[in-house]
Formats: sequence, C-alpha cells, structure tokens
Amino acid sequence: MSSSNFQLQHLITLLLFFFISSTFSQQSFRPKALVLPVTKDTSTTNQYIAQINQRTPLVPLNLVVDLGGQFLWLDCEQHYTSSTYRPARCRSAQCSLAKSTACGDCFSSPKPGCNNNTCSIFPDNTVTHTATSGELAEDVLSIQSTNGFNPTQNVAVSRFLFSCAPTSLLEGLASGASGMAGLGRTKIAFPSQLASAFSFDRKFAICFSSSDGVVLFGDGPYGFLPNVVYDSESLTYTPLLINPVSTASAFTQGEPSAEYFIGVKKIKIDDKVVSLNTSLLSINSNGIGGTKISTVDPYTVLEASIYKAVTDGFVKASVARNLTRVDSFHPFEFCYTNLGGTRLGAAVPTIELVLQNENVVWSIFGANSMVNINDEVSCLGFVNGGENVRTSIVIGGYQLDNNLLQFDLAASRLGFSSTLFGRQTGCYNFNFTSAT
Repeated sequence: MSSSNFQLQHLITLLLFFFISSTFSQQSFRPKALVLPVTKDTSTTNQYIAQINQRTPLVPLNLVVDLGGQFLWLDCEQHYTSSTYRPARCRSAQCSLAKSTACGDCFSSPKPGCNNNTCSIFPDNTVTHTATSGELAEDVLSIQSTNGFNPTQNVAVSRFLFSCAPTSLLEGLASGASGMAGLGRTKIAFPSQLASAFSFDRKFAICFSSSDGVVLFGDGPYGFLPNVVYDSESLTYTPLLINPVSTASAFTQGEPSAEYFIGVKKIKIDDKVVSLNTSLLSINSNGIGGTKISTVDPYTVLEASIYKAVTDGFVKASVARNLTRVDSFHPFEFCYTNLGGTRLGAAVPTIELVLQNENVVWSIFGANSMVNINDEVSCLGFVNGGENVRTSIVIGGYQLDNNLLQFDLAASRLGFSSTLFGRQTGCYNFNFTSAT
C-alpha cells in the first residue's frame, strides 16, 4: 500500500471514529425535560421574554412568548449570519410538516429569508394582529435540559424549523425582541418539535411571574424552592378544547386554532353565581365565543356583557366587605384603597371560574385580580373587550402569574395549580443553579 493511500485510509478511519463518538455522546444523554428561562418586561409591554440560542455560531436571541403562537418566527433582515441555515425547499417534508402549500422565488441575491424554490408560511405578530409571508427554514437551536429541579446540560436540535419575517413585523414587541416563540397546537411549534427531537411526552408547563419564570418542556415533577414539588397528583385537570376555526391573522380555510381553549361553565364571586349569557361561554361553529388562555394579553379581557356582570358582582361583594372604592386608573375601571393583605394577595372578593363541574374551579385571589397602582390604590385587573368579540373570555398574563399551568397535548388537557402563594412559593423560585 502506498504512503498516500495509507494516509487517506487513516484519515477516513479517524473521521469515522469522531463521527461515531460524536453520535454516541449525543445519544448517551437523552433529556427527559427542557427549561427555558423567562422574564417579564414590566417597564413597558408586560410581555414575557424568553432567551434562546440559535444559529452557528450560536447567537442569544430574545423572543416574546406566545402561548398560542403557531411556530417560532424571527427577523431575518437584520444580522442573520449562520453556516447552518437551510431554507425549506418546495414540496419537501419540512413544508408538509408546516402545512405549507405556498411555493415561490425571491428576486434578489440569496440570503436568509430570501431564496428561490422555497415554501413559505405566515408569521403572525399576535400583539398587533399583523401577519406576513415568510420563508420556512431550519437552523440549530440550543436549549438547557432539566431534571425538573435544576438546569442540567445544554442540548441542541440541529434542524429546528422556524419562519423568517421582515423587521417591520417586530413592531409592538418589547425592545430588543427578535421575534416570537410560538407554543401553540401545531407540529412545528416549540412543544411538538422538542418532544419529537428528544422523544419525550408532548407536555409542557408555564410558570411566570412579574420577574423570573420558566417554560418547562416535558413531564414533571416541577420543583420550586423551598422544596415545593408539583406533579400529576397536585394539579387540577380540565379538558383543552379545540376551536374549529383558526384565530390567526392569516390562515387557510378549515384550519383549526392553534390557541388553547378551556370550558368555563359559570363564574362565581364570593361563591355567588354571576348572571350572564351562558351561550357566550361556548365556541360556536364559526369559532366565536369560549375562553382562551393568552400570554400576549397582559390582563384578562371580557366581552362587554360578561365584563358588566362580573364587575357588578365584584362591586356588590366589595360593598359587603366594606371596601373603599376610589377613582379609576386607565385601563382599569374599578379601583380601591387601603386594602388589607393576605398570603394570597389583597383581601378582596374571590373570582371563581367553574369549569366542567362544581369540583373543578380556577380560583382567582387578590394576588391575581388586583393590580397595584401605587402604595395605596389597587385596581381590578380585568378590561372591557367590547361587543362582538372573537373570544368571550381571554385569560391574560396578570391572571397567570405565579400559577403553574401544564398543557398535555397528547391527552388534550390542562393541569393547573391555583396560586403558588398558597404553598408559600412562586414561579420566580425555580432553581436556576445548575445541578452538580
């Protein structure tokens, strides 16, 4: 054998060894769950911001968390540089997974977001309700794994699907955001892609607060300091409902909504049923009505007649408690002063969302119902959505804070904890000290 042939064979052997070693090292650690740290932009937008690392080399990106968002979309017009970016070619498996039938060319020099013979989908800014066409693509995404109690090592998805969008679509998002992280009910949203990549349960949980919080992909247990653990035994469950009509800004006929709906049957305030038009609580064949959970709406939004019924009931219960009402503070109408305090927040009437039966109740205590305006004044954190709205009740971010919500996509059910303050902890108490 010649010297050159021997060297070539030796090189091939070395490359094969490194490939097998690399593959084995990736397969030898298979995470059971992943964690995404989240902060809240309390200064301006009240949006929840997650940071991911994407591209080659990895770049940290801030994303607005959109619970019902269809997929990850990013601004590709500004500073997108990556050696592993791949556009999804027309009629490819990636296009089928994203349910994209749109195929076209881009009439300029090739770059991320602009390539010929690629399929496109519709990135949606759900804050401004604006959508546009964007190239479907894939790139490396890195995320921390977790044992449910601490972060563990970083893992990577080498071909994570997302959509490029123009810079103009960032309007209305928190300063520094590069796009939106969609957690909705589609095959290319974060929960499904990550579950598929690492072969774990199609479940994820959110636990946010006015400061730090987490998205946890995969099953529990979910641990919070000091030694508080939530699992399937400590959550209350209600079915997740599918709205048959998409609620996105742009969609295809017959496409269901990617958002998460639950079935509220009645509303109680201090254990007294609120009189309202219960037909508004159901989703009709046109996709109108019902109750959804949103992380892009900062406060719970109620259809006008529901808002009047709930606030009338709250005011009546407040009078019975001798609470002192004061002038309103936009956007809130019902404000009070000198409220007493409890472990569960301000001592105000409890609002109860009764779900599939009287034993399944989402209780909203003072910590989630009253927004502090200053040291003396707090206001009821519900807003009037007006008449003829698409969704009758939108449970917004403030009402979600310090509540653990688990979305079980396989079983189509929601697990919820009620306020973590009841167990003397909060969503800010996930332990971000890495496990040793």
